[in-house]
Amino acid sequence: MGFGLVFQVLGTIALHRFPDVYTRMHGSTKCTTFGSIFVILGIALHGFLLGDAALTLHPLAALAFLLLTNPTGAHAIARAAHKSGVKPKRAIVDRLAEEKK
Repeated sequence: MGFGLVFQVLGTIALHRFPDVYTRMHGSTKCTTFGSIFVILGIALHGFLLGDAALTLHPLAALAFLLLTNPTGAHAIARAAHKSGVKPKRAIVDRLAEEKK
């Protein structure tokens, strides 16, 4: 659970340090996803050691939903930001702009 806390703090720092919406979203999404994985696995392990099936299975189900929705939501927000005209600060390759041509 300590690793999860470290990743959550790094995600918070990423929101304040990075220069544009895309890098902020990348840093915060990666860190909060990994942080949540470690925290949820810690809770599930605690439930397993206690012999409580509900305390083991419920966090694992939440983890499955988190792994599906967190990256998908970040992708949708980044795509919407790009379509609304928000340009990255340091774009080397812009595949969405290339698709429009």
